[in-house]
Amino acid sequence: MKRGVPLFITALVGVLLITAYFVPHAPFDDIDRKVPIFFDITAAFAFILGGGNLLRIHLTRVSRRDHEWPYSIVTVVGFLVMLIAGLTKIGTTDEGVVASASRELSDPRLAFAWLYRAVFTPCQATMFSLLAFFVASASYRAFRAKTPEATVLLVAAFVILIGRTPVGHALTAWIPAPFSDWFHIPNFSAWIMSVPNLAGQRTIQIGIALGIVSNSLRLILGIERSHLGGRD
Repeated sequence: MKRGVPLFITALVGVLLITAYFVPHAPFDDIDRKVPIFFDITAAFAFILGGGNLLRIHLTRVSRRDHEWPYSIVTVVGFLVMLIAGLTKIGTTDEGVVASASRELSDPRLAFAWLYRAVFTPCQATMFSLLAFFVASASYRAFRAKTPEATVLLVAAFVILIGRTPVGHALTAWIPAPFSDWFHIPNFSAWIMSVPNLAGQRTIQIGIALGIVSNSLRLILGIERSHLGGRD
């Protein structure tokens, strides 16, 4: 019974949404507009549970003095400060009223906006800067020409990188038309991005779509039960 009710609700909602998409007539025409409201309500409770779980985990780590527990203190303090600044809307707008959600990141006098721009944005830029080194290391390992496929990847990456710089234009600027349409490095780089690369992206998107359809059918039919905490 504990698993039967959630499985029934999942199947019912899935069938209703599929029906509403293919049958845009009453009473199914309003489902696409009403169901997302319940999703937003569920997401709001999920945010509350997520915040409570974050506090529980890190406060437990601090109380036990686990490994790297000072970072947990920073996490908890940062979470609480941003939460208080976002909920109370500390600061006022030009009209002297409490700022709305649409302006809380644009008005520099708001505490939430200041914390976001002066603390979160620099930290985010720092994290992405550090990730650049990992990307460069991974690219070096992936582009080593050990196989024919890796060689093609290496050549394509080199052409695209050169084609996006003035060097690529200068190297093949002397090629006359109509050969320049193909052998001019910037044009060849654009062709790689618009034809082979786009074909690969569409293939991946089709695969993702088929995976979503397959997993959705498994959820509706009750075959996939991992969201219930088990497989049985």
